[in-house]
Amino acid sequence: MVGLVTGGSSGLGCATVERLVQNGASAVILDLPSSDGAALAEKLGERCAFAPADVTSEADVQSAVSLAREKFGKLDLAVNCAGIAVAFKTYNFKKDLPHSLEDFQRVINVNIAGTFNVIRLAVGEMGKNEPDADGHRGCIINTASVAAFDGQVGQAAYSASKGGIVGMTLPIARDLAPMGIRVVTIAPGLFSTPLLAGLPEKVRSFLARQVPFPSRLGDPAEFAHLVTSLAENPMINGEVIRLDGAIRMQP
Repeated sequence: MVGLVTGGSSGLGCATVERLVQNGASAVILDLPSSDGAALAEKLGERCAFAPADVTSEADVQSAVSLAREKFGKLDLAVNCAGIAVAFKTYNFKKDLPHSLEDFQRVINVNIAGTFNVIRLAVGEMGKNEPDADGHRGCIINTASVAAFDGQVGQAAYSASKGGIVGMTLPIARDLAPMGIRVVTIAPGLFSTPLLAGLPEKVRSFLARQVPFPSRLGDPAEFAHLVTSLAENPMINGEVIRLDGAIRMQP
Protein backbone atom coordinates (compact mmCIF):
# COMPACT_ATOMS: atom_id res chain seq x y z
CA MET A 1 0.00 0.00 0.00
CA VAL A 2 1.13 3.54 -0.78
CA GLY A 3 -0.46 6.38 1.15
CA LEU A 4 -0.37 10.17 0.92
CA VAL A 5 -1.00 11.95 4.24
CA THR A 6 -1.63 15.68 4.44
CA GLY A 7 -0.57 17.39 7.64
CA GLY A 8 1.60 14.32 8.02
CA SER A 9 4.41 15.83 10.05
CA SER A 10 2.55 16.27 13.34
CA GLY A 11 -0.41 15.14 15.42
CA LEU A 12 -2.93 12.79 13.82
CA GLY A 13 -1.15 12.91 10.47
CA CYS A 14 2.22 11.99 11.94
CA ALA A 15 0.72 9.03 13.82
CA THR A 16 -0.90 7.89 10.58
CA VAL A 17 2.35 8.07 8.63
CA GLU A 18 4.20 6.16 11.34
CA ARG A 19 1.58 3.41 11.46
CA LEU A 20 1.52 3.01 7.69
CA VAL A 21 5.29 2.58 7.56
CA GLN A 22 5.32 0.28 10.60
CA ASN A 23 2.70 -1.88 8.86
CA GLY A 24 4.87 -2.26 5.78
CA ALA A 25 3.27 0.41 3.61
CA SER A 26 4.98 3.39 1.99
CA ALA A 27 3.96 6.96 2.75
CA VAL A 28 4.31 10.43 1.30
CA ILE A 29 4.09 13.24 3.86
CA LEU A 30 2.40 16.30 2.37
CA ASP A 31 2.96 19.28 4.65
CA LEU A 32 4.17 22.86 4.60
CA PRO A 33 7.84 23.52 3.79
CA SER A 34 8.26 24.92 7.31
CA SER A 35 7.02 21.69 8.93
CA ASP A 36 9.05 18.80 10.33
CA GLY A 37 8.12 16.64 7.34
CA ALA A 38 11.64 16.26 5.99
CA ALA A 39 13.01 15.18 9.37
CA LEU A 40 10.20 12.68 9.88
CA ALA A 41 10.71 11.18 6.42
CA GLU A 42 14.43 10.80 7.08
CA LYS A 43 13.71 9.15 10.43
CA LEU A 44 11.27 6.64 8.93
CA GLY A 45 13.57 5.64 6.11
CA GLU A 46 13.27 4.67 2.48
CA ARG A 47 9.56 3.85 2.58
CA CYS A 48 8.74 7.46 3.44
CA ALA A 49 9.11 10.67 1.42
CA PHE A 50 8.36 14.33 2.07
CA ALA A 51 6.50 16.57 -0.36
CA PRO A 52 6.58 20.21 0.79
CA ALA A 53 3.18 21.56 -0.20
CA ASP A 54 0.21 23.75 0.60
CA VAL A 55 -3.06 21.81 0.28
CA THR A 56 -4.73 24.79 -1.38
CA SER A 57 -2.20 24.83 -4.24
CA GLU A 58 -3.02 22.72 -7.29
CA ALA A 59 0.62 22.63 -8.41
CA ASP A 60 1.91 21.65 -4.96
CA VAL A 61 -0.60 18.85 -4.48
CA GLN A 62 -0.12 17.51 -8.00
CA SER A 63 3.62 17.41 -7.35
CA ALA A 64 3.04 15.39 -4.16
CA VAL A 65 0.75 12.95 -5.97
CA SER A 66 3.32 12.56 -8.74
CA LEU A 67 6.02 11.90 -6.14
CA ALA A 68 4.03 8.92 -4.83
CA ARG A 69 3.94 7.42 -8.32
CA GLU A 70 7.58 8.21 -9.12
CA LYS A 71 9.04 6.95 -5.84
CA PHE A 72 6.67 4.13 -4.89
CA GLY A 73 4.96 3.19 -8.17
CA LYS A 74 1.35 4.03 -7.33
CA LEU A 75 -1.07 5.70 -4.91
CA ASP A 76 -3.66 3.63 -3.03
CA LEU A 77 -4.65 5.85 -0.12
CA ALA A 78 -4.98 9.56 0.62
CA VAL A 79 -5.55 10.71 4.20
CA ASN A 80 -6.54 14.34 4.72
CA CYS A 81 -5.33 15.49 8.14
CA ALA A 82 -4.24 19.05 7.31
CA GLY A 83 -6.41 21.73 8.88
CA ILE A 84 -6.47 25.01 10.77
CA ALA A 85 -8.78 26.70 13.27
CA VAL A 86 -9.59 30.10 14.70
CA ALA A 87 -11.55 30.78 17.89
CA PHE A 88 -13.72 33.89 17.79
CA LYS A 89 -17.38 34.61 18.42
CA THR A 90 -19.55 35.80 15.55
CA TYR A 91 -19.55 39.20 17.24
CA ASN A 92 -17.58 40.44 20.24
CA PHE A 93 -20.00 42.89 21.81
CA LYS A 94 -17.52 43.99 24.47
CA LYS A 95 -15.10 45.17 21.80
CA ASP A 96 -17.79 46.01 19.22
CA LEU A 97 -15.93 43.76 16.80
CA PRO A 98 -17.32 41.27 14.25
CA HIS A 99 -15.62 38.00 13.39
CA SER A 100 -12.94 38.60 10.77
CA LEU A 101 -14.27 37.62 7.35
CA GLU A 102 -10.69 37.02 6.21
CA ASP A 103 -10.12 34.51 9.04
CA PHE A 104 -13.42 32.77 8.28
CA GLN A 105 -12.56 32.46 4.59
CA ARG A 106 -9.05 31.21 5.37
CA VAL A 107 -10.35 28.35 7.53
CA ILE A 108 -12.90 27.39 4.88
CA ASN A 109 -10.26 27.55 2.16
CA VAL A 110 -7.73 25.34 3.94
CA ASN A 111 -10.12 22.86 5.53
CA ILE A 112 -12.75 22.39 2.82
CA ALA A 113 -11.14 23.54 -0.43
CA GLY A 114 -7.78 22.07 0.59
CA THR A 115 -9.35 18.71 1.36
CA PHE A 116 -11.26 18.71 -1.93
CA ASN A 117 -8.15 19.75 -3.85
CA VAL A 118 -6.26 16.74 -2.53
CA ILE A 119 -9.17 14.40 -3.24
CA ARG A 120 -9.69 15.50 -6.84
CA LEU A 121 -6.01 15.17 -7.71
CA ALA A 122 -5.31 11.98 -5.75
CA VAL A 123 -8.16 10.06 -7.36
CA GLY A 124 -6.78 10.83 -10.81
CA GLU A 125 -3.73 8.81 -9.84
CA MET A 126 -5.73 6.09 -8.07
CA GLY A 127 -7.81 5.61 -11.19
CA LYS A 128 -4.68 4.26 -12.93
CA ASN A 129 -4.42 1.36 -10.45
CA GLU A 130 -5.38 -2.12 -11.52
CA PRO A 131 -8.62 -3.02 -9.69
CA ASP A 132 -8.74 -5.96 -7.31
CA ALA A 133 -11.39 -8.70 -7.47
CA ASP A 134 -14.02 -6.30 -6.08
CA GLY A 135 -13.02 -3.55 -8.50
CA HIS A 136 -11.37 -1.58 -5.69
CA ARG A 137 -8.72 0.92 -6.78
CA GLY A 138 -8.19 3.23 -3.82
CA CYS A 139 -9.46 4.94 -0.69
CA ILE A 140 -9.81 8.51 0.54
CA ILE A 141 -10.02 9.15 4.29
CA ASN A 142 -10.91 12.66 5.44
CA THR A 143 -10.69 14.24 8.88
CA ALA A 144 -13.70 16.18 10.10
CA SER A 145 -14.39 16.76 13.82
CA VAL A 146 -17.12 16.37 16.40
CA ALA A 147 -17.32 20.16 15.99
CA ALA A 148 -19.17 19.43 12.74
CA PHE A 149 -22.07 18.25 14.92
CA ASP A 150 -21.48 19.84 18.34
CA GLY A 151 -19.85 23.15 17.50
CA GLN A 152 -19.01 25.26 20.53
CA VAL A 153 -18.97 28.98 21.20
CA GLY A 154 -16.36 30.64 18.99
CA GLN A 155 -16.21 27.74 16.52
CA ALA A 156 -18.36 29.11 13.69
CA ALA A 157 -15.57 28.98 11.10
CA TYR A 158 -14.10 25.67 12.26
CA SER A 159 -17.47 23.93 12.60
CA ALA A 160 -18.59 25.18 9.20
CA SER A 161 -15.41 23.84 7.61
CA LYS A 162 -15.68 20.43 9.26
CA GLY A 163 -19.39 20.27 8.50
CA GLY A 164 -18.49 20.85 4.87
CA ILE A 165 -16.17 17.85 4.92
CA VAL A 166 -18.96 15.73 6.41
CA GLY A 167 -21.39 17.02 3.80
CA MET A 168 -19.24 16.17 0.79
CA THR A 169 -18.34 12.66 1.95
CA LEU A 170 -21.36 10.83 0.49
CA PRO A 171 -21.63 12.70 -2.83
CA ILE A 172 -17.93 12.23 -3.54
CA ALA A 173 -18.21 8.54 -2.62
CA ARG A 174 -21.04 8.29 -5.13
CA ASP A 175 -19.04 10.20 -7.74
CA LEU A 176 -16.10 7.83 -7.40
CA ALA A 177 -17.98 4.54 -6.98
CA PRO A 178 -17.80 3.64 -10.69
CA MET A 179 -14.00 3.80 -10.45
CA GLY A 180 -13.85 1.66 -7.31
CA ILE A 181 -12.55 4.45 -5.07
CA ARG A 182 -14.02 4.71 -1.57
CA VAL A 183 -14.46 7.84 0.56
CA VAL A 184 -14.74 7.76 4.36
CA THR A 185 -14.55 10.53 6.96
CA ILE A 186 -13.42 10.31 10.58
CA ALA A 187 -14.79 12.86 13.06
CA PRO A 188 -12.36 12.85 16.01
CA GLY A 189 -13.21 14.14 19.46
CA LEU A 190 -10.60 15.42 21.91
CA PHE A 191 -7.16 14.10 21.01
CA SER A 192 -3.74 14.75 22.47
CA THR A 193 -2.38 16.75 19.54
CA PRO A 194 0.10 19.66 19.50
CA LEU A 195 -2.87 22.05 19.68
CA LEU A 196 -4.00 20.66 23.04
CA ALA A 197 -0.45 20.03 24.22
CA GLY A 198 0.00 23.77 24.55
CA LEU A 199 -2.80 24.05 27.09
CA PRO A 200 -2.18 24.03 30.86
CA GLU A 201 -2.36 20.58 32.45
CA LYS A 202 -5.39 21.66 34.50
CA VAL A 203 -7.28 22.47 31.30
CA ARG A 204 -6.22 19.21 29.64
CA SER A 205 -7.44 17.25 32.67
CA PHE A 206 -10.76 19.09 32.59
CA LEU A 207 -11.23 18.28 28.92
CA ALA A 208 -10.36 14.63 29.49
CA ARG A 209 -13.04 14.35 32.17
CA GLN A 210 -15.70 15.39 29.65
CA VAL A 211 -15.17 12.17 27.70
CA PRO A 212 -17.60 9.47 28.98
CA PHE A 213 -15.35 6.48 28.26
CA PRO A 214 -12.47 6.12 28.16
CA SER A 215 -12.29 9.30 30.22
CA ARG A 216 -9.10 10.69 28.71
CA LEU A 217 -7.83 12.44 25.62
CA GLY A 218 -7.53 10.27 22.56
CA ASP A 219 -4.12 9.02 21.49
CA PRO A 220 -3.20 9.91 17.89
CA ALA A 221 -2.18 6.26 17.49
CA GLU A 222 -5.85 5.34 17.98
CA PHE A 223 -6.79 7.61 15.10
CA ALA A 224 -4.10 6.00 12.96
CA HIS A 225 -5.40 2.55 13.91
CA LEU A 226 -8.84 3.47 12.59
CA VAL A 227 -7.32 4.85 9.38
CA THR A 228 -5.60 1.57 8.58
CA SER A 229 -8.73 -0.42 9.51
CA LEU A 230 -10.86 1.68 7.17
CA ALA A 231 -8.31 1.41 4.39
CA GLU A 232 -8.44 -2.38 4.66
CA ASN A 233 -12.25 -2.78 4.84
CA PRO A 234 -13.77 -2.47 1.35
CA MET A 235 -17.38 -2.35 2.57
CA ILE A 236 -17.04 0.93 4.47
CA ASN A 237 -17.84 3.72 2.04
CA GLY A 238 -19.59 7.09 2.11
CA GLU A 239 -19.65 7.03 5.91
CA VAL A 240 -18.71 9.45 8.69
CA ILE A 241 -17.42 7.77 11.85
CA ARG A 242 -17.15 9.56 15.19
CA LEU A 243 -14.01 8.63 17.13
CA ASP A 244 -14.78 10.42 20.37
CA GLY A 245 -15.36 8.18 23.41
CA ALA A 246 -19.09 9.10 23.23
CA ILE A 247 -18.48 12.78 23.98
CA ARG A 248 -21.11 15.34 23.03
CA MET A 249 -19.57 18.78 23.32
CA GLN A 250 -21.29 21.36 25.51
CA PRO A 251 -21.73 24.95 24.27
